[in-house]
Amino acid sequence: MLLARLTEFLDSHRVKYVTIKHSKAFTALEVAESAHIQGRELAKTVMLNLDGRLAMAVVPASRKVVLERLAQGIGARSAELAQEREFEDRFPGCEVGAMPPFGNLYGLEVFVDPRLTDDLEIAFNAGSHTDLIRMGYRDFERLVQPRVVAM
Repeated sequence: MLLARLTEFLDSHRVKYVTIKHSKAFTALEVAESAHIQGRELAKTVMLNLDGRLAMAVVPASRKVVLERLAQGIGARSAELAQEREFEDRFPGCEVGAMPPFGNLYGLEVFVDPRLTDDLEIAFNAGSHTDLIRMGYRDFERLVQPRVVAM
């Protein structure tokens, strides 16, 4: 199970976190409601195809990725939402659509919306449609080393 792998990774880096169990939910805003977290406080992972390579964008659940702004911010010629078939096998043990924003564990570059960097904590899907992890944003930043880009 991905949650166990992720918590083991966090434990090995001495990160304090909380796991949150919630009723099954599929959209980021449903997850936020189910877990009693405001949409702007929950991060969602959006899979992208940037100039032919997979990457992750991490944005508040209440926001959408503006692909043109992201492409311009990173100097990409093209930015598109990735199709599920492009990444569904990339995250073993993870339910499609519930990927945690730890692209570094999968060889993927991670881009984070600057609005998330102001928060003390970050909450995100932990590999299933029923599990979340909440942890300090600075710990997330230290472990993932995301590139902050307006999107």
